[in-house]
Amino acid sequence: MGQFELTVGDIITICGTFSFAVSGAFAAMQKRLDVFGVLIIAFATSVGGGTLRDILLGDVPVFWLKNANYSLLILVTAIVAMIFWKKIKSLKITLFLFDSLGLGFFTVVGLQKGLAYDLSPGICVALGTVTGCFGGITRDILLNNIPLIFRKEIYATACIIGGLVYLLLSYLNVDATIVKVVSVSVVFLIRIIAVKYKLTLPRIY
Repeated sequence: MGQFELTVGDIITICGTFSFAVSGAFAAMQKRLDVFGVLIIAFATSVGGGTLRDILLGDVPVFWLKNANYSLLILVTAIVAMIFWKKIKSLKITLFLFDSLGLGFFTVVGLQKGLAYDLSPGICVALGTVTGCFGGITRDILLNNIPLIFRKEIYATACIIGGLVYLLLSYLNVDATIVKVVSVSVVFLIRIIAVKYKLTLPRIY
């Protein structure tokens, strides 16, 4: 990021990092982890997807090693979450909302990076899905939970649909900022609607 010059992409990355840091911190607090444990889970949730994305692309050092501001943002966010968690009526709802936001933000970030590397549209959507989902997978594995992506909830599907919306709107030459905002919103709303109305993928058992 330049000096006080933030692009829309930078803002989306910052929002995604913040959202997943809150998600990770609250998930860790649900498990009654100590302060260090909360910080580790917040960090792993925030950078997990982006780290895997950058490794797959050969873009090393990975993004959070190039810019220490992301680590600082995660640290501050996790500390603030720990300070104010008692004022939150439902950790579960807060965790769900921030996880859904982070999912949307990082799906767009990953897809954009794939496009910047001139990858095919399908691979870009897959890269966006990996970026959005892997932080949550890392969080759940570290907390000894079955990752959401492996349950019947609509999770990765929301990323895929959001990625397809991004590509469609870009093809139609819609303003880039609108494309990003709409795509993030689509992922977020699909998660909200799916959980609210108990929508699931077909079961094979």
